[in-house]
Amino acid sequence: MGADISVPIDASGGHHGICENDREGETMATLKDVAREAGLTVGTVSRVLNNRGYISEQTREKVYDVMKRLNYQPNEMARSLSKQTSNTIGVIVPHIVHPFFSKVISNLEQAAYSSQYRILLFNSKEKEEKEEEYIEACRSNRVAGVILCSGSFNTAKFKNLGFPLITIERFLDEGTAGIECDNYSGGVQAAEHLIERGCRHLLHIGGVNELPMPADSRKAAFDEVCRRHGVEHHAVDPGQVFYDDMNYYPVIRSALEQYPETDGIFASSDVIAAQAIRVCHEKNIEVPGQMKIVGFDDVNIASLTYPAITTVRQPVKEMAEAAVSAVVRSAAGEMVPARSVFPVSLVIREST
Repeated sequence: MGADISVPIDASGGHHGICENDREGETMATLKDVAREAGLTVGTVSRVLNNRGYISEQTREKVYDVMKRLNYQPNEMARSLSKQTSNTIGVIVPHIVHPFFSKVISNLEQAAYSSQYRILLFNSKEKEEKEEEYIEACRSNRVAGVILCSGSFNTAKFKNLGFPLITIERFLDEGTAGIECDNYSGGVQAAEHLIERGCRHLLHIGGVNELPMPADSRKAAFDEVCRRHGVEHHAVDPGQVFYDDMNYYPVIRSALEQYPETDGIFASSDVIAAQAIRVCHEKNIEVPGQMKIVGFDDVNIASLTYPAITTVRQPVKEMAEAAVSAVVRSAAGEMVPARSVFPVSLVIREST
């Protein structure tokens, strides 16, 4: 498989074929068999399988226990045709190797699985033609909805999709609902922390600046706090090329040469913060003695570097659960909030 990903993910590892039982000589269990064995109506079993309406956890477990005992395999194709949708959620991300998006994907898959859904994963690399193609693939696969963590093309193409469109950390007027963290609060917490630690010459290193995104408010908040405290501050925006390669080393090195008095860095991601530590090491700048560094996201790399990175934690698990819930509820005809903002928190480690 190449770099482009279009993969149905099923955490259970089970087989999802069209035939209910393709082994010769065996009698296929039917929905009626499951209902009779569980002591329930066919309608109740059907609601469990299609995740419709309220079903108690006890009833749900009973149905799945009977299905397992009878080796009942739901006919996914027939179910999707009858419902006009499948129990699949499309997920489009700009990168699968970036630690933040890897964490998002993992939590989305778990949240979907808990709701009896699977995810269909697409890796767009922020290319417009791929994103358009993947949206069409989601439509043809009758997905219940799409969760978009990427978005670099004409938003008008999102109109009249016929399924819910949920965004994570992206602006999209045509979307059904947007899930964000409180980026502004994160910028405030990072700046206040660096200033409290004695920093007076601060540097902000951002991410992509071609498109307006919720993360832009991290820098806006950082600038505002620095001005309020009368602290000198500068900003560097690496741009798309460095974001695509996740290689911020030359940008960080150049910025520290341009602003040699810098004693505190607010990096817009933990990936950038980790590379800032490396640059400081090569330039014999002691962290946190001479330079204090704060990242953003709290992905695994933040606790693996030396020194470990102080960072602003995004509640990715909660955000993923909210995104999946928005798809499920919206697909069922329920109203969902147009925008949900989740609080962030500062995790203090060795880099400050």
